[in-house]
Parts: sequence; C-alpha cells; structure tokens
Amino acid sequence: MPYRNFQTQAELDAQYNPAQSPGIDIPKYMVMYNVNSAKVREELPCNLNIPFGPTLAEQLDIFPSAQPKAPILVFIHGGYWMMSDSKENSFVAKGLVANGVTCVVINYALCPKVSIDEIVRQSRAAIAWVYRNAESFGGDPNRIYVSGHSAGGHLTAMAMLTDWKNDYGLPSDIIKGGFAISGLFDLMPFPYTWLQPNIQLSWAEVLRNSPIRHIPSKAGSLIVTHGAEETSEFHRQSQDFLAAWKAKGLEGEYLPQPGKNHFTAVEGFLDGNSPLCAAILKQMGHAVVI
Repeated sequence: MPYRNFQTQAELDAQYNPAQSPGIDIPKYMVMYNVNSAKVREELPCNLNIPFGPTLAEQLDIFPSAQPKAPILVFIHGGYWMMSDSKENSFVAKGLVANGVTCVVINYALCPKVSIDEIVRQSRAAIAWVYRNAESFGGDPNRIYVSGHSAGGHLTAMAMLTDWKNDYGLPSDIIKGGFAISGLFDLMPFPYTWLQPNIQLSWAEVLRNSPIRHIPSKAGSLIVTHGAEETSEFHRQSQDFLAAWKAKGLEGEYLPQPGKNHFTAVEGFLDGNSPLCAAILKQMGHAVVI
C-alpha cells in the first residue's frame, strides 16, 4: 500500500496531520465551527444534551425539522477520535433543517480515556437510540442517514457495516445511506503515526475497526467526499474504500469538492443550496425546500 513507501516518519506524519498542510490555519477554522454552531443553537429549535448511554459523554443534540415524519441525518464529528465534541459541530444542522431534514449531532468519549472500540460502540448505541426514539421528536425511523467528518467518516462506515439485527435486535437496514466526509477507512497506517500515543491502537483493533476490511454484502447507499486540497493519503482512503464498496455490488458515488481542504470540506452544511446539501437530499430522495 502507498503508506508503506514513505521514507521518513515526518513524511508519513505530514500525510495524516492536516495542520501541516500549506495555508492551513486551524484556529481560524475552529472559530468558524464554534461561532456558526453557537448561532445555529440560538436560531434553530433544539433539544440538547439528551443522554443515550450511561456515561456523561454519551449525549446527543436534536435539531428537529418543522415537517412531520422528517428524514433524519445523524452526524458524527471528527477530531481523530481524540478531540472535539458535538457542540463544535452544531453548524451542520443549518442547511439541512432548512430543507426539512431533522439533524441529530452525537457526542462520544475520546481517546485515550476510551478506546476506538468503545467509540465505535457508543456511535452505534446513539444510532440505535435514534431509531427507537425517532417518532418522539418528529423523525421518521425508516429514513435514517448517517454522516461524519474525518474520524466521523470512519464511524459512519463502521455504522453502515453493523449487524443491527443480531447485535441490537433492530431491522438490518436501519441506515438507509451514509455520507462520509474526508473519512479514514484503513487504520493500518495509524500505529506508525504521531497519533499513536493518544489513540493507542492495538493491531487487533486496527483489524476490527478498518471498514475497508469488512465491506458488508448488503448496505445502504454510500457517498464519499473529500477536499481536493487534502493530502494524497486522504484521497486514497476515500477512493480505495469507495472502490471496495462498489466492488461488492453496493451503491456508491463520489462527490468532488474542488478548492476545499480538510477543514472546509464540511462548509456546505451551512448552505442549504450547496452541492454537499444537494447530494445528501438527493440520496434521501428528499425534495429541496429552500
């Protein structure tokens, strides 16, 4: 695989550390996320900090559509499994709620306090909660879609390959589609990178939690996207996973994002008319409201 051809530690780390990319100003992007998220929580009806599990980290925020029986997008934030939270990502609700979609932004515990195994479990538990409780907040349990950014893209894929029937007693097709943004689907490089002291991956965890190694025989539709300005490894992660997905006969497509980097690849959630929102609405078969 390409990452095995890197000659130095610095070369590999640069591929998986967006902060090292030219022109990246992380504080500026974090301000954008936080300011827009606070504004969305002020402007939109929302139910915050709803527990879906026993620990304090296992909470979710619901941004309900005004339309009854609305399709639901569950959003899983990024941060390399060790940073960020749901409140920094409330902004993703703006464009979709305006188009009649209910958004649920989930939170989870972070590495190294918990393992990636546990983060996967918490993400799945949140989606199971959404299915069981959808009607209580006006959502349609039969139209659940999942999206996530970066580590959240990984968790989106892990949710799509879940055995919902045997592990949760739920219909096998509760996730109708996934929208993975700048996702991480092959965890083999990460024990060698700058991330390892915090994420502490064992090889057993790498194998269990690499979605590209566990493509299901049946699943909902998948859209992958990433910024054109991201590193070659982020391109490879998405493109290899999409190719493996389609090779199994599953429905998948690629949404190009020219001019976008790792942090701006999610900006489209702020605009209900953006190509990103349009792709999600098309995947849902949901008419544009704006």
